[in-house]
Amino acid sequence: MPLSEKDTNLQITGFTAAILAWLFCSVSMGLPQWRVWYFQEPMKSKPSMALVGLWRTCIYHNNNYSSNVRVCHRYNYHDSFIPLSIRVAQHLVLVSSFLGMAGTVSSIVALWKMYTERVRKNTTYNSFFFLGILNILTSSFVLFALLYNYLCIMRNEDIAFPPFFHIPSFPDTQKAGSALAVATLAAFFFVLSGTIFISFTFHPPRH
Repeated sequence: MPLSEKDTNLQITGFTAAILAWLFCSVSMGLPQWRVWYFQEPMKSKPSMALVGLWRTCIYHNNNYSSNVRVCHRYNYHDSFIPLSIRVAQHLVLVSSFLGMAGTVSSIVALWKMYTERVRKNTTYNSFFFLGILNILTSSFVLFALLYNYLCIMRNEDIAFPPFFHIPSFPDTQKAGSALAVATLAAFFFVLSGTIFISFTFHPPRH
């Protein structure tokens, strides 16, 4: 089943986009910069800034040498203080990361079978169509987590952290952190790879 240069480039682009989407999704999950909290009048018992992530919160305190001391606290599914927006994002982004990994492995198998002609072409096209739908669905998970958290940031919603965190429930100001930008890239590349795989399904290579 010979492939034209255009078809080959299309496959490589879709595969590359899928890998980038999975990597960006996995990286965003581990970053603490989902929400950035600022405190205008830092005191000894009050931090100057806090980074609120899906799995940890990092707090910055000013010391006597005018530098920041960073302390991070991790949390998990069993912590009751986690707000619904972060809890939903934990599940969606984690599932998206696993789906992205599964999609990447499946695309490798589909490409290998196509180039080695191990299966009939209709079966291969069905595999690419399934991968396209899977990547677009995964993108919707990441996008929902993004929008939900961004809405909470715009509303300046509070988080009732445990007392040992030594952080107020409300920041003076808060904004979206760099993790949201990384997750946005993940959603974009998931959509891009899904669209490419589906378009390849409807425009099969000619003999």
